[in-house]
Amino acid sequence: MNSRRVVLALALSSLRYRAAASLASFVAILIGCGLLIACAGLFETAIVLKAAPQRLSAAPLVVGGSAGFKLPDEESQVVPYAERAVLPEDQIAKITAVQGVGQAVPDVSFATVLLHDGAPEPGASVLSGHGWDSASLGGYKLTEGAAPNTPGQVVLDAATASAAGLHAGSAVDLAVNGQRQSFQISGVAEPAQTVKSPAFFFSVADAQRFNPHPGTVGLVGVFPADGVDATELAGKISEQVPSLTVLTGDDRGSAEFLGVSGSQLPLILLAAVFGGMVLVVMALVVSATISLTVRQRQQELALLRATGATPKQVHRMVVMETMAVGAIAAVCGAFLGSLLGNWIFSTSGSLGIVPDELAFTQDVIAFAAGIVATLAITFGAAWFAALAAARARPIQALAEAAIPGVKVNALRRMGALICGAATVLLAATTIFMPADTAAAIGGPAVLTGAIGVALLGPEIIAWVVDRFGPFVRRVAGRDATLAVINTRARAVAFAAVLTPITLASAVALGNVYSETTAQKAQIAAYAGQLKADAVLTSAAGGFSPDELAQIRSTPGVSTSSPLVISSGWVEEPYDGNGSDPLRLLGVAAQDQGGTVLATEVTEGSLTALRGNSVALPASVAEKLEVKVGSQIKMRLGDGAQVPVTVVALLDSPSSYASMVLPADLLAAHTTSGLASQVLVRGGDAGAIVSALSDRAKDWPGVTVGDDSALAASFQASADVEALINYLLAVLAIAYAAIAAVNTLSVAVLARRREFGAQRLAGADRGQVKRMLFVEGGIVAVTGLVLGIVISLFTVVPMALTTGEIIPSGPVWVFLAVVLAIFLIVWPATSLSARLAMRRNAIEAVKMPGQ
Repeated sequence: MNSRRVVLALALSSLRYRAAASLASFVAILIGCGLLIACAGLFETAIVLKAAPQRLSAAPLVVGGSAGFKLPDEESQVVPYAERAVLPEDQIAKITAVQGVGQAVPDVSFATVLLHDGAPEPGASVLSGHGWDSASLGGYKLTEGAAPNTPGQVVLDAATASAAGLHAGSAVDLAVNGQRQSFQISGVAEPAQTVKSPAFFFSVADAQRFNPHPGTVGLVGVFPADGVDATELAGKISEQVPSLTVLTGDDRGSAEFLGVSGSQLPLILLAAVFGGMVLVVMALVVSATISLTVRQRQQELALLRATGATPKQVHRMVVMETMAVGAIAAVCGAFLGSLLGNWIFSTSGSLGIVPDELAFTQDVIAFAAGIVATLAITFGAAWFAALAAARARPIQALAEAAIPGVKVNALRRMGALICGAATVLLAATTIFMPADTAAAIGGPAVLTGAIGVALLGPEIIAWVVDRFGPFVRRVAGRDATLAVINTRARAVAFAAVLTPITLASAVALGNVYSETTAQKAQIAAYAGQLKADAVLTSAAGGFSPDELAQIRSTPGVSTSSPLVISSGWVEEPYDGNGSDPLRLLGVAAQDQGGTVLATEVTEGSLTALRGNSVALPASVAEKLEVKVGSQIKMRLGDGAQVPVTVVALLDSPSSYASMVLPADLLAAHTTSGLASQVLVRGGDAGAIVSALSDRAKDWPGVTVGDDSALAASFQASADVEALINYLLAVLAIAYAAIAAVNTLSVAVLARRREFGAQRLAGADRGQVKRMLFVEGGIVAVTGLVLGIVISLFTVVPMALTTGEIIPSGPVWVFLAVVLAIFLIVWPATSLSARLAMRRNAIEAVKMPGQ
């Protein structure tokens, strides 16, 4: 038997005698592998964007407008539009003319909501109105009544009709494009497969009348001629009718569900940021766990060296042992990764981060990527952990096993200095970044700081004990004396516990408070650009022209303006915002009663905000080198390129700035074509709210509030973005917490002999536990302080970019983190101590260990 086989046999046989240490490594690697596979699944889901069609399921091909904006400075990247990109009606004839097309069915969608007692149901789907000819796209068949042949008739889908107790011949009230109207139900139709969203099918004449974008269609469903392959036909249509998006298979769902394409960036962000965080956390946790287990075996490894084993053989044995555990953990991690991936994705859906229609995709590529990354991290951690033990001389190794040294080598010290410098550099850079992009720069400071602590962990523990040991003795009493001595002597072991505690507290405080600080600034910047005494909000798709006229004529109202929100780019000259387009606000032009814009006009006038015009933030105009009177081209939310004239410059905040366009111009390039809010100004705010509330009783789905409704409406969308960071923080903290329990348990269980000797010397179990509690308290407080300091390198620069000195956020988060750390350390210590002292003192002293 050659030396490799001997080393392998020795490595495998030794695992059975180190169950606790092996289990600790197994758990750390298992969870890390599961999280990496989950991240890979999220990334794959974002790339594939698989969403099975429902209302369009019967059409083999679905043709829509442009897929997105091709960035001028990076033409390979396409950013999805915020609104539905429509097709001109003349494109239908071109599609029909393609050889192999059997039928091309146009489809339009407009805001339609079923009313119960004059109001829509909360959370009702809005874009549910269609022409009857598009019912064939979902395979709808009449089960009752007839098709809507004349205006004023409508066909309901079977599920909606059944839930509302309606039948053919009944009258029904609908809010169409925000206006209440009565229709006669001509029939009830059943789709070919389950369709979750309601559908209301109108006559051709009504569909044309209600179409928010006359002369266009939302999409076209294509049925190939007999014997024609759908995939081949898709290629022909793309070639002969360029600038359109031709979808087949599950890709058709992205045309039906508007949120699918828009979820790509949040999912990629979630997967990339979380994946990178997990890689760093896993590397730190696995390294700390493996280093601890190797340190506890110094005597065994020294004995092997003394009996003739070469450094290479010792090193190889440790690596083989660890990789054996790692391989088993990685295989099990594949099953855990599937469960975690589905859970994270479903949680993201329930929180509104991704649409419910998007399907989670996780195939062999995701599993392979996670397993390979896990094994690579495990091998690297084992290789470096075994290096010091393998290089040490036998006599030196035996001495180190008795009293481990706390001095780190020059390589670790240099790495810690680099990480510290990187943390300071990231924090300093963040201060000079715009607030809307600062988080992406400052966020990694949490990880670089934690890595620096991990590299200097033993020396930090030793310094804390030397500096604050007398204070701990005075506060904690006589049991603290031995605890302080033990903590100093076992600084290397406690450093393995310190790393995940520091990481958990730094990630929790850094992620949460940087997000709450940025969110407060973002909401304040948005609401600060507008002013109103009353805000009307529609849950029925938007406000009709009649409602807008009635609002303007309400006594006490001096100014009213529809508010339209979208996003887009300045294309010529290009603004360079790429995947982060600027916010677009649509408001009415300034009149004698004033304006709803609160931002100061530095040049030009808002009275000219009519037709194709725009008011630019002065900072944006300066960047683009344009001025009042300049002609620019904008790419709006539906993909339309619109030439506009700059009529005013605004003193908007440099971060979260908005471009302002006429409301009617911007609304024409949104999916619904309507404004969902109306801002009102007048003399007496209370009287205006009261008067409008009385009138709003006749307007379906309209609520009236004060100016706080501005921030509340934006808060809802900002909360979705914040939830991504909160989800990342919770998962990273959970992993770090498990790792802390893991390493702490191993460190305590390895001290059975020591506890036995103390009990033989006269100490009882309670005294030993109190000693351990003091040790755990020292490590917990040290980790908390370090985590707080590290998080400040992210949070404080973020606050400074928003113009504040003190970060914003609830105090209970800080208190919860502090409590969580002690709930991690002390219960784990108590349980481990109880297990370590199950045997009587004499038996414990005879056991192998330290």
